[in-house]
Amino acid sequence: MCISTGEAAFSGTIVYCGRRHHRVHGLVHVLGYQNTAVNLADGPNAMLLHLPTRQLTPRHFLSAGRAGGILHRMVAAVEHVAATADGIAWMSAEPQPVQVFDHDVYTVLLADDPTAVPAALWQVPPHRRPDLDPDLLHFYADRFPDHTIAVCCFDNADAQRAKPLLLWYPPLDPDRLTVPALDSHTGKAPDLHATVPVDHWVLFSTDEAPSDWGAPVAYPGDMRHRLRAFLPTAVVGRHYGRGQTLPNGDFTISHRDLLTGDLDRIERLQPTRY
Repeated sequence: MCISTGEAAFSGTIVYCGRRHHRVHGLVHVLGYQNTAVNLADGPNAMLLHLPTRQLTPRHFLSAGRAGGILHRMVAAVEHVAATADGIAWMSAEPQPVQVFDHDVYTVLLADDPTAVPAALWQVPPHRRPDLDPDLLHFYADRFPDHTIAVCCFDNADAQRAKPLLLWYPPLDPDRLTVPALDSHTGKAPDLHATVPVDHWVLFSTDEAPSDWGAPVAYPGDMRHRLRAFLPTAVVGRHYGRGQTLPNGDFTISHRDLLTGDLDRIERLQPTRY
């Protein structure tokens, strides 16, 4: 349930998107992403995430610190009420310099123009520096022109120590919560006509829900206040797996449908061509 720059196997993926009114940053979306990665490429590898925002910098990335089990706690909160989806709806739906920085075990490259990434790869340490297929970068430039692309570079040793990726951003559409879920583990651009196997939890939250909405999340008592300010009190979620396959695409739900708690309204979103 992600796109990699080289051959890899990903399992046990958890993705989260929350809508939150932050006292400093205003209305933001918060993304969480975690999986078990096995690098099958000959050299370093990377995960690519397309994020629906034009405003993403290193300061938007949150450190999980000692709270590395945050997303697993969210899953535990909803696991007893979540059920495997019976069906899912389908819908179609000035370059900036590349920012390069270290976050947890990753070296991250952020780019509004994905085709600018190769020129910045020299800044990635050699043991994490992946080979990038130009066609994959052109795919992102063509299909996600309004998004920021995050290339999260890692090696096998890194992947086994990784904490969840957590970040916040001003969303392109505040009233639609979307998590990146396009699938291709070969280093090539994803096949948008493919049906792909799934093995992941999809979680959502909103701080506008009533007090009896969703499943309460129990956080560790020593969590830092700055991190807690971005996290939900309750979440809803659904597990996709057990041999299930879905059309290739992202997951999305409108804020209005999220407030009702009806997870049958989660849709599979495919990028449009520009």
